[in-house]
Formats: sequence, C-alpha cells, structure tokens
Amino acid sequence: MIRAAKGGLLGRVVEGYVGWKFRSAFRGLWVRGPLDGGPEPRLVYANHSNWWDGFVLHQLGRAAGWDAYCVMEEHNLARYRFLARLGAFSIRRGEGASSLETLRYARELLQKPRAAVCIFPEGELRPFGARAPRLERGVELLARVGQVPCVPLAIRYVFLEHERPDVLVEVGEAHAAAPLARFQKELEDAVRRLEAVTSLEGFTLRVSGARGVAERWDAVRGRRHHG
Repeated sequence: MIRAAKGGLLGRVVEGYVGWKFRSAFRGLWVRGPLDGGPEPRLVYANHSNWWDGFVLHQLGRAAGWDAYCVMEEHNLARYRFLARLGAFSIRRGEGASSLETLRYARELLQKPRAAVCIFPEGELRPFGARAPRLERGVELLARVGQVPCVPLAIRYVFLEHERPDVLVEVGEAHAAAPLARFQKELEDAVRRLEAVTSLEGFTLRVSGARGVAERWDAVRGRRHHG
C-alpha cells in the first residue's frame, strides 16, 4: 500500500503547481450547498467524470479548510507518485488484504481533526449525467469503519456565458453511515440537481481562476471609462 505523504518542501511545490494549473485551466470553482469547514472529520464521496476530479477535490478541500485525502488505484498512484504529496493513498481493487489495509489506514485518518477522506465510489470514469451512478461497496465499508458524517458531492464542468469553463460542485446534506442504497440515492440526487443548472445563480465562488479575453477587455474598458 502507498500511504499519503503530505507536507514538506516537495509537498508545497506540488500544491503550488496544482493550484496554478487549476486556476489557469478554469474560470472558477463554484459551490452550492453546505460546505462544512468545522473540526469534525468526514467521508466525502463524489461522481467521477473527468481527469480533473481529484484536483477539484484538492482545491475544494483547501477552500473549505479540510485536511483532505483521496483513495486512488495503486497502479495509478505508483505511476504518479507525487500525488501522495497531495494526500492520495492507494488500494488494489479485488484484493481482500489490500482492501483491509486501506480501510484500516482510512480509519486512522478519519480520527484526525478536519480530516476529509474522499472517494470516487463509481470506480471508473463515466460521462456526467449519462446514466445514474452505480456505486461499489467500498464507500459503505469506509463509512462503517469511520463512523463519521458522509458528504455527497456532484462535480460538473460547464461552459456558460464565458470563454473558459467553470467547475460546479453541488454539496448534498451530510448523513450517517448507511446501506449502499442511501449513498446511491444521495449521489444520484446531487448529480440530477447539478445537471439542471443553467447559470451560476445560487453558487458561491470558492476558487478564482483565469479570465477570458472578453472579461479582460471589459476590465480595460471599465478603467478607461473611469479615467
């Protein structure tokens, strides 16, 4: 198993690079719903539709003040080992011993103040809204061993009226450990609510990104008109 290795000079360098990369790619990270930044640890579970998803959770965790970690397939984490500096730790799917080791490690993390252990329970990339999420049992097992609030998140990448895409996050209501069907319903409901969004009304900007050409031009014109 590969454990998270947050902190240190390399960790700060990786965090800085990922933050710059995210802000240069997107116009902003917008959140709707109760994003709790309190000291209580939490299990966060989200849909998985894009390569950027893990970095979105990293940026969201920083904005919320979480000590965030993320479960990742071991062969992928071994390939991109630097992600452990952002809080990634591994699991080998289909191997009982590996799953138990990961569960024990996640339980240790969930005893830390502000810890947020994040998981993509679909287990694979699936296009947003193409069909209802189908979840694997890992999220239910993590919830049972952790006994912490479970927070559903839906993530969507969208072009609205601007040149650059925005990242939208719908935060569902936290709930206690429950059978898998509860996780399925909560995540599906969050995805459906986000799928219906056509504007940024009701969302709060949590991470600012890059402005497009039109926005920069409008800013220049505004300064000229005030000059």
